[in-house]
Amino acid sequence: MQNKGHEAERRAENFLQRHKLRLLERNYRCRFGEIDLIMQEGDTLVFVEVRMRTSHFYGGAAASITAAKQTKLIQTARHYLSRHEADQPCRFDAILISGNQEIEWIQNAFDEH
Repeated sequence: MQNKGHEAERRAENFLQRHKLRLLERNYRCRFGEIDLIMQEGDTLVFVEVRMRTSHFYGGAAASITAAKQTKLIQTARHYLSRHEADQPCRFDAILISGNQEIEWIQNAFDEH
């Protein structure tokens, strides 16, 4: 399972790089959680959650980014920003990879709440 997760993250990274985003960090971890990819698009920091689902049962990949997961991602992003003294626009994107390997990129997937 872990290999599939890493493979999905690499596919997402390559996809985003083809769309002119630059990788800053993979699998940023702190006590709050983990962010799969941190990318740069122009002057905007992009925190990316990668989700792969082989079926659409239980709502598929998008439904797996729950409110609790969003809270953890926001806390982890704040930690990253404080460690890097970053003061620039940010957004949270999601890369969803389906069972047939199609990639869906949701920009601004959610906001801070």
